[in-house]
Amino acid sequence: MLLRKTYQAKMSGPHFFETKGPNAPKWFIVDAKDQVVGRLATVLARVIIGKHKTTFTRHADSGDFLVVINADKVVFTRNKWDGKLYRDHTGYISGLKTKTAKEMLIRHPEEILRRAVWGMTNKTSLARHQMKKLKIYAGAEHPHISQVPQTLPLAATRRTVVGAAPKSKKAPKVAAKSAAK
Repeated sequence: MLLRKTYQAKMSGPHFFETKGPNAPKWFIVDAKDQVVGRLATVLARVIIGKHKTTFTRHADSGDFLVVINADKVVFTRNKWDGKLYRDHTGYISGLKTKTAKEMLIRHPEEILRRAVWGMTNKTSLARHQMKKLKIYAGAEHPHISQVPQTLPLAATRRTVVGAAPKSKKAPKVAAKSAAK
C-alpha cells in the first residue's frame, strides 16, 4: 500500500489558525450591492470556514477574513421583505420579539447577513471564532484599509446578480408586436 502525504492545518497557540506562512489567512472584500442574501451568505460561509482552500481541515480554522460592504443594499427574492421573520427572546416570560426583514434592514442591516451566515455554519466554539473574521458594514467605507483586502477570487464566488435579467427568446417577439401597434 502506498503512503501518501496529506496536509492538515494546525492550531497554533491561542489562535485557531496559522498566523504565518503560505496558509495564513488573507483579507478579502465583497460588495453586497444587489446580491441575494442567501446566495451571498453561502459564499461568505465557505470562505470564513475555509472550504475554498485545498488545506481545509474541519477541526482547525483555515478560513480567511472577509470585509462585506454595502450590506444595506442586499435583496431578497419573492416576498421575503414582509414574510421573513427574525425572532429574538429576552429570556423573560412572553419576551419574544419579532421583526420582519424590512424592519431589520432599517434598524440593523448588517445583522441580516450575519444571521444568514451563522445559519450556514456549525454551532461550535470554532464557528463562533470563525464568525469574528466576518466584518460587515452598511456603507461603502470600512476601517480595514491597512490590511489591504483583495477582491474575492471568482472561483469562490457565485456569478449571479439581481438586476441582470436573463435573456429570453420571447422578449423580442413581444417588443415587435408592441412596436407594430
